[in-house]
Amino acid sequence: MIAWRSPVLLVAGIAGLLALQPVRVSAQWWSHAPKDFEDCADAAEKSTSKEEKTAALAECNAKFAGRRKPGGGYTYYDFMQDRTFDIAGPNPTPEEQKYIDEQYTIYLENQKRSSIAAAFSAKHEQQEQQVQKTSLRTEIEKVPIPRERPRNLRNANCPHHNFSCEWPKLSEGLHDLKKLFITQPAKTAKGS
Repeated sequence: MIAWRSPVLLVAGIAGLLALQPVRVSAQWWSHAPKDFEDCADAAEKSTSKEEKTAALAECNAKFAGRRKPGGGYTYYDFMQDRTFDIAGPNPTPEEQKYIDEQYTIYLENQKRSSIAAAFSAKHEQQEQQVQKTSLRTEIEKVPIPRERPRNLRNANCPHHNFSCEWPKLSEGLHDLKKLFITQPAKTAKGS
């Protein structure tokens, strides 16, 4: 029996030593890991220096893409689309990320169509303005500008007191006399 006791005592002694040895555990066993950005940001606010706080907030941004919504759930902001998406947790799942990426592709296609339509519209408007300018210019050119007949001008090639050169002057004088005599009786006849 003595021979049998020594291996049992040896095993009991080793077990006792192992039980008394200090337990090695992680330092985080008493603190909880943040569950989302807001928890992480709250912990970062407790940092002592401004540099530590800034670094901790940068880590929070890198670790959590989503932000907690007031009514529950999370939202993800995609700055490329300037749009938010509802997501199930603090980070998009692979399915949610796929949907966000598909929406971005659609967004890019719509942007491309919009820019093409805007360019086409601008070109069309420019062409219409050019047509309007051309038609206005053509209409102005079609309207004859009345020109006054020069008075008392003699042809430089006409000699002085030549009937053919003096006739326009004489004709205009007769025309003025005719107007004078014809219009006065008509006025008096209407007045009486």
